[in-house]
Amino acid sequence: MTIISKKIQTGSYESYIHEGGSNNPETIIFLHGSGPGASAQANWKHILPQMSNNFHVVAPDILGFADTDHPVEYPKNGAQWMTQRVNQVLNLMDSLKIEKAHLVGNSLGGVIALHLAMYAPERFERIVLMGAGGGLTQPTPELSKLANFHNDPNPIAFKNLLRWFLYDDTGKEELLEKIVAERLEVFEREDVRKSYVENFTKSQLSDMLVPPSALKRMKNPFLLIHGHQDRLVPLESSLYVLDYLEDAELHVFKKCGHWAMIEQEEQFVKLICEFFSRTAV
Repeated sequence: MTIISKKIQTGSYESYIHEGGSNNPETIIFLHGSGPGASAQANWKHILPQMSNNFHVVAPDILGFADTDHPVEYPKNGAQWMTQRVNQVLNLMDSLKIEKAHLVGNSLGGVIALHLAMYAPERFERIVLMGAGGGLTQPTPELSKLANFHNDPNPIAFKNLLRWFLYDDTGKEELLEKIVAERLEVFEREDVRKSYVENFTKSQLSDMLVPPSALKRMKNPFLLIHGHQDRLVPLESSLYVLDYLEDAELHVFKKCGHWAMIEQEEQFVKLICEFFSRTAV
């Protein structure tokens, strides 16, 4: 199925999105993770064509990343960044006339998905969180390196950083080289780099933590997917969320790091297709 890329109005600015399967009745919104040069294309380019056969799929570049318009006036802290990103998704849905949608969120995207379920639960149905940071209270050394990458953005450091996303990069040298080149090209843009610095120097993990009181009140069915060897966002983050969500299940991949959609692509697609195809009881 063909995926179309375009800009749409989301409030006072335009968001860059990838869209496919628009004739299908159910919509899934895919929210990518963070990191230097992150984008919807980098996260979901192998997943969207497969999912668009049966679902209307939409994947935006989250505010502050890639080809979505960058802020003229930057949020003052992580809480304001989160609010603006929540509003971006809701405005996107209004622009595309999507009344309700499913969500898939990776890492930062998973945190945004949880905040969307907290602030506008009536707009969302089933939610998949993959390597999500909603329960992360302390940064790992790998995550700290990611957050401070802008201090010395060189290709060797970036390749090392991306290696840490994977459990095992054996046989993936060519793939890593390609991802490094593509994402560094995006990150070297002045608007992208400035947004990255503004975001990571003014945000705290506490800005993203979702309180147990909020998690307990979420009625959506959740599927949590986590790599057992995830060093960016450890499995403990999903276990924290699982403790409080009312309707949730957890799938853990052994021999998998932060990118289940790459290291376990076939099984990842099967899992989410089955989850989104269930009939509500």
